[in-house]
Amino acid sequence: EVKGPNVFHGYWRMPEKTKEEFTDDGWFKTGDVGKFDEDGYVVIVGRSKDLIITGGFNVYPAEIEGVLNELPGVAESAVVGISVDGFTRIKAFVIVRPDAVAGDTLVAELQEHCKSRLQRFQYPHVIEFVTELPKTVTGKIQRYKLREKEAAPA
Repeated sequence: EVKGPNVFHGYWRMPEKTKEEFTDDGWFKTGDVGKFDEDGYVVIVGRSKDLIITGGFNVYPAEIEGVLNELPGVAESAVVGISVDGFTRIKAFVIVRPDAVAGDTLVAELQEHCKSRLQRFQYPHVIEFVTELPKTVTGKIQRYKLREKEAAPA
């Protein structure tokens, strides 16, 4: 939560949204989730709206995306929670670099890389290669659109 002269005081003509996003004493709920590092600094690890809860564990997409994006064949990725047989699983949408080939070999590389760097509950269960990710005009990935796509009937 943040408060100060540089923080807006509410949404224009949206009193319900303002009430939802601000505390009674005027603090704005940013939705950012952070943790303290070993030096006592706050490190932003994700957004509360993007949090995936799977098997009782909290998973922040940014952590998984950072690992996926380390591989030379990956240009960009986005991760969301999906429902598979009544359980929440992790799905990665991956844009492949022009010099790489999307396919089973790259899927295997991504899975092995994730196994070496992430906890088991963080592994993407499904990997889909895409040519673009939905973004805002400022370039932020719109994960809600990926979630909506997954929830839509086929």
